[in-house]
Amino acid sequence: MHSLWNSAVRPDDIVHGGDLGAFRRTFPAAPEPWLDLSTGINPVPYPLPAIETRAWTRLPSAEGDAALRAAAARAYGAPDAAHVVPAPGTQILIETLPRLVARTRVAVVGPTYAEHAAAWRRAGHAVETVTDIAAVGDAAVVVLVDPNNPDGRTHALRDRLALAGAMEGRGGLLVADEAFCDLEPAESLCAHPGPGLVVLRSFGKTYGLAGLRLGFAVAEPGVAARIAEALGPWSVSGPAQAVGAAALDDAAWREAAARERGAEAARLDRMMIRAGGRVVGGTVLFRTADFPDGPGLWRRLGEAGIAVRRFAERPERLRFGLPPDKEAWCRLSRVLKGG
Repeated sequence: MHSLWNSAVRPDDIVHGGDLGAFRRTFPAAPEPWLDLSTGINPVPYPLPAIETRAWTRLPSAEGDAALRAAAARAYGAPDAAHVVPAPGTQILIETLPRLVARTRVAVVGPTYAEHAAAWRRAGHAVETVTDIAAVGDAAVVVLVDPNNPDGRTHALRDRLALAGAMEGRGGLLVADEAFCDLEPAESLCAHPGPGLVVLRSFGKTYGLAGLRLGFAVAEPGVAARIAEALGPWSVSGPAQAVGAAALDDAAWREAAARERGAEAARLDRMMIRAGGRVVGGTVLFRTADFPDGPGLWRRLGEAGIAVRRFAERPERLRFGLPPDKEAWCRLSRVLKGG
């Protein structure tokens, strides 16, 4: 490699859900099609609206961007569209924010989604993982995922507001990742913007359209403008603008999805408990449990063509997404029952 490039681009070996290629290589004799329960994506996607042909043939429009930002502000409870920055997926925002902040000390409340710590480290920051918001110390930046991935841990709104106020008071920044907030009863920080707060919201997980690549930052308008400038023009495609605006304004669909996925999450808990698992948390889109023989169960599931998340640091722990239909529920049940 040419000396211009840093060979340590990814200092952390991060494993994500959804990599069915890796599962197929590990379990080449598994039956097809695979049942992918390794992500926290809604298995019942939002019904795609009709998309005008010009959304595919023209550059994304300023009008489409304005409509998308306004819809996101309404859905997330932000004061107005000036507080909203659309992006081609939340991951891009996770990568961008550390490059906008001078190198400093960062506390990540974890264990949590590993890309946060990795992105801040790649940008040259000193990163420490702490177990609770009370342990952030004098870090200039705090990253809090709430509801947390993978255990669904949440903090009361008053505690998150107090943390945001403390960070603002010392000129710091709270990055609040609310990727799994849309279908949860937890209250969002989006309605409480300030110069020391950036809230991240994920579209694809809630609406089951991860391939659309759409996410949002919600921040005080001056901060929002800096983030938008860093992303550059046309960061969100025309079709994503159209689909996002329609879905975000569909409150009835979102409320129904919350009820239905909540009932399915409770059903999944019961199945895991009957299989000897101890549920340790999750959200309405995924459930996490510890099993007496986690590695053995992961392998049995893989051999049956069912992909779930495992954790190298906690081999007894597995995370399950929700099955999409009756056939998938029965398929999972058979393996959990030992059949």
